[in-house]
Amino acid sequence: MTFSVETGPADARDRLILAHGAGAGIVSPFFASITELLAARNIATTGFEFAYMAARRTGSGKRPPPKAETLTSEYRGIVRSLAKHRKKKLKPLIGGKSLGGRVASLIADELYADEEIGGLVCLGYPFHPPHIPEKLRTAHLETLKCPALIVQGERDPFGNRTEVEALSLSKSIKLVWISDGDHDFGPRGRSGFTRKGNLAEAADAVAAFVSSLPEPR
Repeated sequence: MTFSVETGPADARDRLILAHGAGAGIVSPFFASITELLAARNIATTGFEFAYMAARRTGSGKRPPPKAETLTSEYRGIVRSLAKHRKKKLKPLIGGKSLGGRVASLIADELYADEEIGGLVCLGYPFHPPHIPEKLRTAHLETLKCPALIVQGERDPFGNRTEVEALSLSKSIKLVWISDGDHDFGPRGRSGFTRKGNLAEAADAVAAFVSSLPEPR
């Protein structure tokens, strides 16, 4: 069982399928804000929840998130289910917030090679668990062929700018840094930046990336 929300113009040229982070679903403030900002940039989104998160809505208990690798079949199923109803020839992009982006990244090359998607967008990628920078989740990102965008807060505890820029990532990945941002792109109070401005910057980065992709895709 999944729960999904459509946001943005029905006739939008581009669509981004987005999954949520480990602990908050698609009705979280972050998710609502970023999808509204993308809609204002003429990018439609399909936000969906994995079954473990959707089950929390029915009172089935607050189960911890499964390992990312075990969620790939759910994500793959969503992409293929939506494809049956897609009228436009342009292929959608996939991605998500934190865990959702990681799951999408695990199947991106497969779906891209099969011409089912046009690219990957990760918002706050969990490069490693907080405070454990040596436990990397990046092996597949070193050889990724699918065009990808990772939007990351400079202070993200799951991978800050200093840590990530030292990694060997595929040249197909574009990194955009959100000024003084944490995992939700929020800055510190005296930084001179605002959460609203940082979220808008993230949406601008996604829009620019989508526009840069070659057609047809």
